[in-house]
Parts: sequence; structure tokens; C-alpha cells
Amino acid sequence: MKYFLSIAVLILICLQAFSQQEKPNIILINIDDMGWRDLGFMGSDFYETPIIDSLSRSGMVFTQGYASSANCAPSRASMITGLWNPRHGIYTVGTSERGNSRDRKIIPTENKTTLGKEYQIIPQTLKKSGYKTIHAGKWHLSDSPLDYGFDVNIGGGHNGHPSSYYPPYGNVNLEGENEKYLTDAIMLKTLKEMDKTEGPFFLYYSPYAVHTPIMPVKSLLSKYEQKSSKIGQSNAEYATMVENLDRNIGLLINTLKRNHQLKNTILIFVSDNGGLKGITDQQPLRAGKGSYYEGGIRVPFFFIWEGKIKPGTNKQTPITNLDIFPTILEAAEIKEEFPLDGESLIPLLTQNKELPDRPLFWHFPIYLESYKYGQNETRDSLFRTRPGTAMRFGKWKLHYFFEENEIELYNLENDLSEKIDLSGQLPEKREELLGMMKDWWIYTSAPIPQTPNPAYIKLDE
Repeated sequence: MKYFLSIAVLILICLQAFSQQEKPNIILINIDDMGWRDLGFMGSDFYETPIIDSLSRSGMVFTQGYASSANCAPSRASMITGLWNPRHGIYTVGTSERGNSRDRKIIPTENKTTLGKEYQIIPQTLKKSGYKTIHAGKWHLSDSPLDYGFDVNIGGGHNGHPSSYYPPYGNVNLEGENEKYLTDAIMLKTLKEMDKTEGPFFLYYSPYAVHTPIMPVKSLLSKYEQKSSKIGQSNAEYATMVENLDRNIGLLINTLKRNHQLKNTILIFVSDNGGLKGITDQQPLRAGKGSYYEGGIRVPFFFIWEGKIKPGTNKQTPITNLDIFPTILEAAEIKEEFPLDGESLIPLLTQNKELPDRPLFWHFPIYLESYKYGQNETRDSLFRTRPGTAMRFGKWKLHYFFEENEIELYNLENDLSEKIDLSGQLPEKREELLGMMKDWWIYTSAPIPQTPNPAYIKLDE
């Protein structure tokens, strides 16, 4: 009898192990501040990214992919929780009172800087389902990702960017040697971790690159100093950071192939927000990081899953990084149910079933000062963003600004650069979208700042 029980237990263990191995590995690559046009496959004629370009051709590219926010921390918080910003309260980095007080007409909503422990996030969910969870690079949501479901942390903390890309890295808790560039150092430790990883894994590779400070990879600089661009990209120092990042992703892919870890793996590539205006250029998109015009939120975005996603596919379906969490859940066949604001893309990715029409929203009830005077392409030279909400529905884009209750309406199909405001010409469409936006405010309990700022001084006074 004991013999048969032992056999039964052994069979059960083997079945469980087989089930574990059948779970897809998941790799989420979240680049920092990489703009929509900063890659060759997205139209750059200046930055050289052959590895990422080749990867993109292995899966499905979304040319109308969006970040859920126009700057780092809130975008990452929404992606990792699958929730719109009003749900978690992270809207920016640091205080919401950005810029000079005398220029802020209303008092902005208070900002949270640490993600609350009450939210269930991607690594916690996967860890409960048997995944090894690895974080490499920028975290930005708390002091340590180890407190949020990660088994391994390589260089992640509350900091939003490194003090230096050359050692000592300062605020990045990582040892550097032989002048090793930070992106190289993080990848070296990531590869060592992958070499000892067995079974299903979740790798969140989130390099600090290509965020400021702009510090060139010296061996690549002379090449880019000789290049020119037809779309306004000319920053040679930034270009070396982009190419170095591309090389490191190539090292990751080669290691995974050597370890037979790319089989049954879904790989997601995205950026946390648009490129920083003045550092890079996203023509024909308007503005850049920190703005809710297209240049601040539209990002490179693609998915790879060998045998599941048809290679070489381009889609114009609008998607957002809020969709990543529900997509991962369905890919991993995790049935646990909890509130998420995105949609699983698995039917679209694997069966070419289009998503139903849905509005996308961006809520920013605070101020974000200009990075560099005159380079914003926004409403004024003082702020990249003033308090407001933006939404996309079909071809339409609506901006609502809380200071003066002003509205802008654009037809992205004909006006990708958001130059022609149609709010006065199309009052019915304006009111239709505004009604949807007001319903969304109620649905999410979105804070609407209205209190006048006593320190505000009108420019003509």
C-alpha cells in the first residue's frame, strides 16, 4: 500500500512540475524616457537600434501604443497595478507644486510618492502562481521592490535616475568596476541571475537608460557626431545611450537563447513615457515628456510570443500600458479576479480579434514646470502640463484644462501633430466627449482641483 502511495505522490509531483514548466516565461522591458521615434523600426534615421528593430519584427508592433502617464513614477505605478492614476494617487515625482507658486492659478491635488501596499501588483500575482520574480534597474515606487513581490532586486530603489552612469553611481545601490557603464553593470548582473534561474520566471527589465543625466558612452560618440537626421534628432550623446541599451538587450536575448529560456516566453517592450523635448525629437508628434499631447504619451510598444503571435504584424489599435497586467494574467492562465482598468490583449495578439472601441484617459490634476524654456510646444512656456484631463476615443483627442475650464479637440487621423483645435467647429463632438470624461471622473473619483491659489499673480499685474 505504501508503495502505491509513494508512486501516486511521485506522479503528482511530476505533474505539478510539468504544469509549472508549461507556464510561459514573462519578460517586461520598460525603457525610461524613450520616445516614440527613438528606434529604427519606428522611423528614426539617427539612432541605431538593430537588435530592438529585429525583435520588433518577431511579433506585433502597436504604432498607437500609449503610456498611462507622461512622466515616470505615475506611468510605472499604473502599469504595475493595472489602475488609472486616481486609484493610486501617484501623479508625478515629488511634490505636485511644481514651478513658481505665483504662476499656479489653482492649488494642485496632493501627490503620493510611494505605492501603497494595499494594491496587488504584477510580481505578487505571478509569485503566488509559482514564478520567480526578478527586478533589474529602475523601480521608483518605494525604497525596495523586494517589499512588493520581487525575489531579486538589481539596482532598484526610490530614485528616479542615477547620479551618474559611471561608477560610483551614487544613489543606485550597485557596485561598479573598471568604469563600467551603469546599463552594462545592470545587465551583467541580470545575465548572471538568468543563468541560475529555472522554471517559469518574470523578468522586469527596467534600465535607467535613457533618462537624464545624458552621459555618453565614449566609444560610440564620434560616430554620431558625424551623423545627420531629417526628423530633428541630433543629440550624439543621447544616441550613444540608445545604442548601448540596444546592445545590452541583445546580450539578454542571446543568454536566454543559450539557456533555452526564450521558448514559451512572452516578451513585452514599452517605454514609460514619451521622449524628453530638447533631448530628442518625436516629429510629427507635439511636445514630449511631461505633456499630454501625443509626444508625451505615445511610445514604442510591441509583443513577442513565438508560436502564438504572428511575426511582422503592425497594428494601429490604440492600447495602453494599463493593458499589460490583464494580458499577463491571461497569458499565464491565472484566474484570480480583482479590479483592473486595462483590457487583456491576448485575443488581439493571438487570434487577431480587435478590441471593442473604448476611451483612454489621462488625469493630471497638478502642475509640471518646463524643462527648458521654449521647447515645450505646449500651451505656454512656463509649464509642460497644467492641471487637466486628456482622453482619446477613436480618432478624437480631447484636452480639458481646470484653470479656466478650457477645451481643445483634435482629429488625430488628420492632425497627428495636434495643431488644429476643432472644439469651436464641432460643438456636438466636443460635448459628447466631455460627457464621457465627466462620467469617468465620477467613476474613478478623480480629484478636480478648483481652489484658487492666493499666491497667484496674473502676468499683466
